[in-house]
Order: sequence, then structure tokens, then C-alpha cells
Amino acid sequence: MEEDTKPILVPVGGDESNYGIMNIQFNPEDYKCKRPFHVEPTNIVSENDDMQRVTDEASAMNKRIHYYSRLTSPADRALIAPDHVLPAPDEIYVYSPLGTAFKVDSCTDGYGKNSSLVTIFMIWNTMMGTSILSIPWGIKQAGFTSGVILILLMGILTLYCCYRVVKSRQMIPLTDTSNWEFPDVCRYYFGSFGQWSSLLFSMISLVGAMVVYWVLMSNFLFNTGKFIYNFVHDINVTDIVPGTNGSNKVICPSAASDHPPQNRSVMFSSGNRTGFELFEEWWDKSQTVPFYLIAVLLPLLNLKSPSFFAKFNVLGTVSVVYLVFLVTVKAVHLGIHLEFNWFTENEFFVPEFRILFPQLTGVLTLAFFIHNCVITLLQNNRNQENNVRDLSIAYFLVGLTYLYVGVIIFASFPSPPLSKECIEQNFLDNFPSDDIMSFVARIFLLFQMMTVYPLLGYLVRVQLLRQFFGNAYPSLFHVLILNLAIVGAGVAMARFYPNIGGIIRYSGATCGLAFVFVYPSLIYMISLYRAGQLTWPASIIHIFIILLGLANLIAQFLL
Repeated sequence: MEEDTKPILVPVGGDESNYGIMNIQFNPEDYKCKRPFHVEPTNIVSENDDMQRVTDEASAMNKRIHYYSRLTSPADRALIAPDHVLPAPDEIYVYSPLGTAFKVDSCTDGYGKNSSLVTIFMIWNTMMGTSILSIPWGIKQAGFTSGVILILLMGILTLYCCYRVVKSRQMIPLTDTSNWEFPDVCRYYFGSFGQWSSLLFSMISLVGAMVVYWVLMSNFLFNTGKFIYNFVHDINVTDIVPGTNGSNKVICPSAASDHPPQNRSVMFSSGNRTGFELFEEWWDKSQTVPFYLIAVLLPLLNLKSPSFFAKFNVLGTVSVVYLVFLVTVKAVHLGIHLEFNWFTENEFFVPEFRILFPQLTGVLTLAFFIHNCVITLLQNNRNQENNVRDLSIAYFLVGLTYLYVGVIIFASFPSPPLSKECIEQNFLDNFPSDDIMSFVARIFLLFQMMTVYPLLGYLVRVQLLRQFFGNAYPSLFHVLILNLAIVGAGVAMARFYPNIGGIIRYSGATCGLAFVFVYPSLIYMISLYRAGQLTWPASIIHIFIILLGLANLIAQFLL
């Protein structure tokens, strides 16, 4: 039965697991036609759920090509079937990376059907992740003016490096790279080192995202459970932390300690104090809640196919839109609180320029990170000549969203009476657990992350286990060991280092060093050198980009 869930043919240059995280958001019909053209009927689905069958000739041809494809490496095109031996278009099927096959109704020059608008939206939706919650904190660390400038500069720099990734395949001569992904390009230029290093940095980005998700899910689950308990038992709880008064309360959880706040609160109620204290003991943000998530998420990670959870990807868009709405409403009620102190710090405001600015650049490296899957996204663009334009527009919209949320939260944070230093690494922590709008945001984000988390785990499993064992699901034991290690890392971080800003900037600067700064620049310089077109200005510019990425990583450990 395991063979039924595997692709019949893998694309030239690698298997479909290399396509990156956006596999979960593609319409399977958007993949290149004629790859593969037949699967067993039990694996075929259609819009009307009727059983789809193919001719015996198509089945026989598929088995022949399947046999030939095993005789050579995926990168060797010597035994690739030519177009004239493939069946008619009505017998072509495309295999989904999540375990089903779809019949292709039509093809457009081998490319997908997505319009430019859909492509732009998909890139925006991919980049808008958990980093948005830490952008206001990053601006506070860098200073307001330098923070805004850094968001603009990092957006431009990462866009250029992403452009170099998109163009990297076209600079390889005498080789069909139409189905290649960026790891295939790295393998072409750097051999096995490029292949394994790209796998390593891909794992860092995926596992880093899963760790951040676990910390945030623990946070959101804690605050959600606290809100529900207090509401059901008619308990009015006031956090013992500084905060503003009124209906739009803002709090400063980190004021009393350098460590993240736990369950510091005082109760005003006619209810049972013993029951409340028992709840506080068993419902603790770092002591107990991270462990409760294991019972729900560990079994989901062990599923062979997480295709069910891919149906909830729209929640990511809904969550971001709602966060923008929440930020706007809060700013309207709180007003703008800004004071420009260029180099000096006072009780309530931070300088416009601060030495801690690399902490923001680390966060932004991950916030603008899409380089490992951008080729896949743009391959599904109907109009390939618009790829650069659509990519630029998407980056502009992403930067605009980050700027809007970061600037509005920072500017509207009530200083005085609170200091701007109170802005948390997750800006939702600046709103008390009984805040209705924040409660809704946490519910959205909690459910979204609980559906995306198994998908991230699936991608880790496919990329890692298939490299070592040749099978994405060698056995339940192998998968369980891997998932226990991933979950253990998340629980440990939520227990001992629940700082999402720190985790994001470390993982972002690490994986960004390879995929954003080093590989695109090196590959561009090598290709120019081999073509005899490398100039000193191009060398200086791209070596400088590499040094910026290295300095960005080193600075994370010094500040």
C-alpha cells in the first residue's frame, strides 16, 4: 500500500519534496503537465468524485517510463521520455505532493494557470508568518527611525537576492533546468556540499518555525484557557503588572522582571479561591501548558499524510487581515504617542538609533524569507514574463504590511504612562488575557498554527528521512523518534526560552546566511566568471552582500 502513495515519476532535478513549504498551497493541477500521466485508479480523484480510469496503453507506457526512470539519477535526462510518446491530454494526470492525483483538463505551455494577481497573493501569504508579531519589538530594539529604514533596506536587499535565485537556473548552459529548484542549482555548482548544506539550512528554517509555533501555541492556549475559565466562573482577574486604565488596557508584562511573566495575577470574585489557585497551578504558561500540547500534536505529526490540514491554509490570510484590523482599531482608541530622541534615552521613549539594530535585521531576514520556494511559486505563474514584476509587487506589499503593523503598534503604544521598552516580542502579550479582540486573534492564530504545524512536520520528515532512508515513512519507529526530537525542542524552548523574537532572529540569520546572502551571490559570480563576464564592480557588490549576511549572523550572538 505504501507504493500507492508515492509519485509514479519524479520531476527532473529532484523529487517533489524539494518544492518547499508552498506544496501545501498549490492547486495540484498547476504543476507541469505530463508528470506523471498515470496513477492507479484508487489514487485518482476528480471534481465529481467519479472513478477515473486510463487506457491500458497509457498504463503500460507509464510502467515503462517508471522502469527507465529508476535506471538513471533524476538529473540525467538521457532516459527521459520524449513528448511524442506521451498519451493524449485527456489521459494526463498530475500527482499531488500530499497523496492524491488529479486529472489535468488543459495545459498552458507547460506552466500553471495562476494569474499574476494570484501569484502575488500567494507570495504575500507565504511570507506573512509569525514574524509579523515581532516586528514592533524589532523596531523598538533598533529605534523608530532606524527601524523603518531597516525594514525598507532589508526588503530591497532580500528582493534582489530573491531575484538572483529566480534567474539562477537561466544562467546554466546546455542543460534543461525547467524543473529544477534552487537546491538543484546549488548541487550543480557546489556538488554534494551544496545538496547537503541546502538540506541543513532548510531544516534550520523549518525546525525553527516549528519551535516558534510551539512557543506561540503555548502562549495562545494559556491566555485562551485563562479567558474561558475566568468567564465561565465569573472571575475578575487583574494582572499584577503596570498598565493603563480604561476599556483599552495595555500592560507591561516584562516590567517586574527580565523574565517572561508567568501567572502573576490577583483575583476579585465571590467564587472559590481554592479552585482558582488550583487552576493557576495546573494552567501555567511555561510549566504545564507546553506539555499539554503534546497530547494533541504528537499523534498528528505521525500521520502519513497531512492533506486534511492543508484545507485550512486560508486561516493564515484571515489571521493576518484580522491582525491588521486589530492594530488599526487599537491605534484609533489609543492615539499616537511619539517623541523623537535621536541618541538619548529617557524614561518613556527610546532613541531613534540604537546599537541593538541587528536584532531587527535577524527578524527581517526570516520575515522576508521565501528564497527556498520562490521558483516553485513563480513556475505556476501563467505569464512567465511577469515574474520579476509580480515578485517585486509581492515584496512591496509584504514590506508595506510589516511597516504598517510595526509602525502603528510602536506609535500608538501609550507612552507615558508606559515606556516603549515594554513592547513585547509578541505584541499581543501587551494586551491582557481578558481583552476581547486579542482573545479572538489568539483563537485564530492558535487554530491556524495547530493545522500548519503537522504540515511543517511533514515537510521535515519528507526532506530528512527520504535523504537518509529513501522513504518519507520508513517505519512508525523512525517517524516517532524524529517527531519526539522536534516536539522536545519546542517544549524545551517554551519551558526555558519562550522568546519568539530571539528564536526568529537566530534561525532567520542562520538559514538566511545560506539561502539569502551567500548562495545567490556566489552562484551569480561563478556563472559570470565561467561566461567570462565577471567584472570588479559585480564582484565587490556581491562579496559585500555575503559579508553583510555573515555580519548579520555574528551580530545575533553578540547583542
